[in-house]
Amino acid sequence: MEGDQILVQSEQNLIPGAQTLVIGQEFADVDTCRRAIKDMAIALHYELRVVKSDRSRFIAKCSKEGCPWRVHIAKCPGVPTFTVRTLHGEHKCEGVLNLHHQQATVGWVARSVEARLRDNPQIKPKEILQDIREQHGIAVSYMQAWRGKERSMTAVNGTLEDGYRLLPAYCEQIVKTNPGSVATYRGIGPGNAFQRLFVSFRASIYGFLNGCRPLLEIDKADLKGKYLGTLLCASAIDADHMMFPLAFGIVDSESDDNWNWFISELRKMLGVNTDKMPVLTILSERKRQVVEAVGSNFPSAFHGFCLRYVSENFRDEFKNTKLLNLFWSAVYALTASEFDAKVNEMMQVQDVMPWLQRFPPNLWAVSYFQGIRYGHFSLGITEILLYNLSLDCHELPIVQTIEHIRHQLTCWFAERQNLAQSYNSVLVPSAEKLISEAIHDSQCYQVLRANKVEFEIVSSERTNIVDTQARSCSCRRWQIYGIPCAHAAAALLSCGEDPCLYAHDCFSVMKYRETYSQPIYPIPDRSHWNKSSPGLQGVVSKADVILSPPNIRRPPGRPKMKILKIESMKRPKRIVQCGRCHLLGHSQKKCSLRI
Repeated sequence: MEGDQILVQSEQNLIPGAQTLVIGQEFADVDTCRRAIKDMAIALHYELRVVKSDRSRFIAKCSKEGCPWRVHIAKCPGVPTFTVRTLHGEHKCEGVLNLHHQQATVGWVARSVEARLRDNPQIKPKEILQDIREQHGIAVSYMQAWRGKERSMTAVNGTLEDGYRLLPAYCEQIVKTNPGSVATYRGIGPGNAFQRLFVSFRASIYGFLNGCRPLLEIDKADLKGKYLGTLLCASAIDADHMMFPLAFGIVDSESDDNWNWFISELRKMLGVNTDKMPVLTILSERKRQVVEAVGSNFPSAFHGFCLRYVSENFRDEFKNTKLLNLFWSAVYALTASEFDAKVNEMMQVQDVMPWLQRFPPNLWAVSYFQGIRYGHFSLGITEILLYNLSLDCHELPIVQTIEHIRHQLTCWFAERQNLAQSYNSVLVPSAEKLISEAIHDSQCYQVLRANKVEFEIVSSERTNIVDTQARSCSCRRWQIYGIPCAHAAAALLSCGEDPCLYAHDCFSVMKYRETYSQPIYPIPDRSHWNKSSPGLQGVVSKADVILSPPNIRRPPGRPKMKILKIESMKRPKRIVQCGRCHLLGHSQKKCSLRI
C-alpha cells in the first residue's frame, strides 16, 4: 500500500550522530522504543505527540499541525520485541525554534546524565544544565536538572530506603569478609527505624594499636540528605603526620545518648583488642555531651580541646589583637613559668582571669596539658576528611556511604604500603627533617656532662638539663613532641649517639609499615549476600532483620551549604611596637614622631 512506503528523509547530514528510523527496525521492549523515539525527537529538534502507547503498540506523530511525520510501532507476535510497521519520515514543519523541548523530561535528563554521574557523583545541577545545552542544544530548568540527578542517583545506587533495608546484611558481610572488624547497628520503635551505626575495619584497628601514636581526634559532620543524620569519626595520626581513620559512625541525630554510644563502642573495640593499651590523648571540640562521654568511657585518658574553637572564643570575647598574640604565645609556651609570664602580660592589657576560669589551661595550653599531643592542637585534619565525606556521601544510601569510605581506606592503605617500602631510613621523612633541624641548631651549644645520662646544655640565653635515659629536657620540647630537641641532640651527639634512635617509636619507619600492613578485603556483590552461611540451626541471620529509614526527614527547601574555614594553628605574626611612641604597627626606625 501507498501508506506503507518508506518516506524517510535522511537528516544525519544536518545533525551529525542523530538517530533515524527505518521500517522493520526492532526494539527490545516498548520502554526502549519510547526512549529511542524521544532521543531522536530531541536530537532532530522537533516535538512529537503520543497518539497511542500501551504494552502492544506505540503510535506518535509530529506535534505541529499539518506536519505528516508519523510512526507506528507494534509488538511482534510470539516474541517480546517491537518493530517499526509504518513510518512517514518527512517533516514539513520548521521544528522547535527555541531552546525548550517538551520531550526533555526529568526521566530524559536522568538518562542523559547517568554516565557522567557514575564518573563524577558530585556533579552539580548547574553543570548538568550546561552539559545539556552544549550537547543537545536545548535548555532545561534547574529543578529538572536537580530532579534528574536525584533520579539518576537512585538508578545507579538504589533508593535511600533500600540502603537501610540492606544495612543488616551489609554489616554481616563486613564481619564475615574482614574478621576482627566491628559493624554494629541499632533500630528503634515498632518499625525498627534506623538510629545508629558503628563501623571499624580490622586493618584500621590493628594499624592504630600497633603503629599509630596514642592520640585520637573525635569530630562530626552533619549530613544533608533526605533523612539528615550525623557522621561521626574517630581518627588517629600515623608516623608521617597523615590522618588515619579508625572508626566511623552514622546516627540519626547528634544527641547525648548517641555520642555516649559511639564513644562506648570505641572503648569496647579497643578494650577487646588489647590489654596493653597505652594512656590515650583525646582531642575534640568543647561540647558537653562529648566531654561527658569521654570522661565516662575513657576516665584515664587525657582530654584536650581543639585550639581553633578555644582561640575563636578568646578572640570573640576580647576583640583585641595584642591580647590574641599574647594568647598564642601562652598556648605554645613550653613551661609553666613562661605561660604565667604571658598571662601576666595579658592582665596588664585586660583582665582575662574570668575567661581562664571558664577555659582551664590544662585543657589547651601546652605547658599545662598532661597528655602528649605530638604537636597536634586542632581537629583540622579530621574536619577536612569529614567535610569531604559529607559532600561525597550525603546523597548516597547508607550502605554506599560506608562502601565509599571503605574504598577510600583501601586506596590509602595501598598507596602508603608502597610508600613505606620505599623508605630506607630509621624515621619517616617528616621526623627526619625535624631531627636534622635540631642537629643544626645544636651546634651553638656547650655541653657539660654530669654523668652517663645527665647533661648540662649551656647557651647565651639559658641552661637546660637533658636526661637521655628518661628522654627528657628541661625545656620540655622532647617530652611534648616526642622528638629530641636541639638540647637533646647536642647531648646525644657529644657521646656519639644517633638522635634518630631516641625519637618515640611511633615515628619510625618500622611502625609506619606496621600501621598499613593489614589488608582491607572487598565486600562481595549484594547478589551473594542472601546465600546462607554455615551456622547453628534456628539462629536468625542479620540479613533477615528489616531496618526502616529514620523518623527524621529533611525539611522542605534547599539545604544550607557549610563553608569550611580552617584557621592556621601557627602562631600569628608578632605585632611590632615602637620604642619611642609605644604605638603598635611600626618600629622605632620608621617612627614619624618628632623629637
